[in-house]
Amino acid sequence: MVKANQRVTIAVDAMGGDHAPDDIVEGAVMAVKDDDEVEVALVGHPDIVESELAKYDVASLPIRCVRADDIVEERENPALAVRRKPNASISVATRMLKEGQAEGLISAGPTGAIATSGIQYLGMIEGMERPVIGGAIFDALPNTVVFDCGVNMDCKPYHLLTFAVIGVVYCKKLLNIANPTVGLLNIGAEETKGNQLTRAAYQFLKKSGFNFIGNIEGHHIMDGEANVLVCDAFTGNVLFKFLESIGMFHDSAGREKDSDLGGGLIWGVNGIVRKLHGASRAPHVALKISHVKLAVKADLISAIKSELTRIAQEVNQ
Repeated sequence: MVKANQRVTIAVDAMGGDHAPDDIVEGAVMAVKDDDEVEVALVGHPDIVESELAKYDVASLPIRCVRADDIVEERENPALAVRRKPNASISVATRMLKEGQAEGLISAGPTGAIATSGIQYLGMIEGMERPVIGGAIFDALPNTVVFDCGVNMDCKPYHLLTFAVIGVVYCKKLLNIANPTVGLLNIGAEETKGNQLTRAAYQFLKKSGFNFIGNIEGHHIMDGEANVLVCDAFTGNVLFKFLESIGMFHDSAGREKDSDLGGGLIWGVNGIVRKLHGASRAPHVALKISHVKLAVKADLISAIKSELTRIAQEVNQ
């Protein structure tokens, strides 16, 4: 847990993204200028990163370069690349988290490499079998979050319960909702509706101790009754892309949707790891460094662990 007056060190993959390293470095410089609670470690090839840093007056700023001599490319198999390239920027940055040299991580590199590196070096939180991406994706409903939005296409009922854990912690810690309502996205309101997955997940959620309000049909999503909408990633990703197509997203400093621009926290790994959209520019990088700092200070990992311990006891009674 980071103390209130202590700087948060963010490891930034300086080599990941369409506009790396120039926009990544510029965004990191903007972040430490704007926020005196942030320290940045730019991870990448020192000649390249230091050449970019030389464009700015950073002598008095808490920003430094950490050596990484390799890069994971978009076209590579992420699992193989992370294993074969221990000195890649994303691998070095993730090990900094593991070793306590940083409290948070951001990268605009390939999603698969970021998630794989997180799993390999940080491991999964006990009780979480798979990483999850999601968050507040509705412009009109900033207090409603959706999990999963893009990782777990084929799920078991217990997985949906863990997605609810993530959603509840998100609402409590980042949206300040004391007792968030939880709904299961389904084709009907009755308990017996849906497929085998949703019917079994309903029973888990009913016993979870959460403020579970039952099934939520598609035409009731926008009612805002559920603060947390739970679904498999196949359903969540269809919803996400439909909303994207009709322009219902937002991305503001005051109220962040965690899946903005195809990015978001990689929930479930044992550390604060954030994926940025590959096309992120400097202002977006700076903003997300600030958001990662807030996630660290909110102690999200401890909150998730506590909820997982509690629901394991509830559903096994």
